Amino acid sequence: MRLRSFLFVPGDSERKFAKASQTKADALILDLEDSVSGDRAGIARAMVRGHLDAFPRDGRRQKLWVRVNALDHPAALADIAAVVGGRPDSILLPKTRSGADVTQLDHYLSALEQREGVPIGAIQIMPVATETPVSMLSFGSYVGCSPRLFGLTWGAEDLAAALHASTNRLPDGRYEHTYRLARSVCLLGARAAGVEPIDTIWSDYRDAAGLAEDAAAARRAGFSGKVSIHPDQVDIINAAFSPSAEEIDHARQVVAAFETQGTGTVGLNGKMLDMPHLKQARQILALIDAVV
Repeated sequence: MRLRSFLFVPGDSERKFAKASQTKADALILDLEDSVSGDRAGIARAMVRGHLDAFPRDGRRQKLWVRVNALDHPAALADIAAVVGGRPDSILLPKTRSGADVTQLDHYLSALEQREGVPIGAIQIMPVATETPVSMLSFGSYVGCSPRLFGLTWGAEDLAAALHASTNRLPDGRYEHTYRLARSVCLLGARAAGVEPIDTIWSDYRDAAGLAEDAAAARRAGFSGKVSIHPDQVDIINAAFSPSAEEIDHARQVVAAFETQGTGTVGLNGKMLDMPHLKQARQILALIDAVV
């Protein structure tokens, strides 16, 4: 199953979890970090573990992920220890500094999996890889850092705070250069590591048209999915990261042209195509069976 949409759910809200469970989100991210106040941390951990236990991994319709606190946060180990026994599909690790943080979390997970009787390596990891200044300079470190690495995603809000920026946007609403750079290096770093690049949130959940445009642009750039903050965003994201009928038809024509003409360069509808076009067409067709 290819994951296109990732929906954040506050870890201490039963109502929001129930609503999120009715969406077509490919993965729910049960949050123990920013959406949970410190005095409710214990409640949130217990509720998240309860959701994991109530939906055993082998029978889950949606993947269940957990965002824990950053490794240098006092609550991080308590978060991780509380959820491993419930076999989350992946841990979303915020505010990473480099691949060394992923390696460290890998070691924690292995020890806890052993203790809880969970197969070693069952839980994957995805870092939010642009939220600290040092992280922007260390994307090469994710290559080979852990076999658990599912993908890389990025975020602009914590990075702006870390840089003491008053805003991360230009007057026309576009991201300022530093944050566009964060998006680009996330994409490059993920592909270099051989894992999935996942685009960040669209914060205005009432702006469906803006989200559709942003998600389509992310897919064109090479991202394979996107994080969402509201159930109404899920269907828009799923549509953006699924091949359209027109794309599928064109991809089939490209593959057929190469098979028929049997050369490294072929003509189709007045255009000359070479091997990169064939590779792109095959990638489009491969998405069909991967989308559930």
